[in-house]
Amino acid sequence: MTTASVEDLTRACEAVGDLIAEIRPEQWKAPTPCTEWNVRDVVNHLVGMDLVFAALIEGGPMPERGADHLGDEPVEACRASGASLQAAFSRPGVLERSYRGPLGSATGAERLQIRLYDLLAHGWDLARATGIPARLPEDLAEQALAFVQVQLSPQLRTGRFAEPQPVEETAPAIDRLAAFLGRPVPPQL
Repeated sequence: MTTASVEDLTRACEAVGDLIAEIRPEQWKAPTPCTEWNVRDVVNHLVGMDLVFAALIEGGPMPERGADHLGDEPVEACRASGASLQAAFSRPGVLERSYRGPLGSATGAERLQIRLYDLLAHGWDLARATGIPARLPEDLAEQALAFVQVQLSPQLRTGRFAEPQPVEETAPAIDRLAAFLGRPVPPQL
């Protein structure tokens, strides 16, 4: 299995950030495949998780749970949190070190993979909700899928992800990742 790099994270942040920059004002309240969240909620989650992972890596204070991390400039908040996250993961030795979190210990490299699959999956959610074409890197989606298929045990899935959904084996990796994480994926036409 390939290990994610900070460059991979940068590519994913840029792709999802570009998608978020195209969201029109009337789309922010649109429903998403994450049935409990609208578009703004998903973007707020992405920014919040960027801040959580950066704080975890840097040993800083955790952001307030449930807070609005977007304010009046959601695109800028997304770009700024992504830059902070990339800076945190770019520090020497971060990928080799072990970090304790709510779900136990993991290396920086594993934390990077976790952040990457979450970012890509929610990028897919935003693309589906808005109709904006997702330019999510196929190689990163393939890598994220391989990681999550190994790491996501049935115990970790409970309460966090729905059961894997059917998807065509020939579907793009991002669709297969979304389906594995419990999102219904429409058949390819």
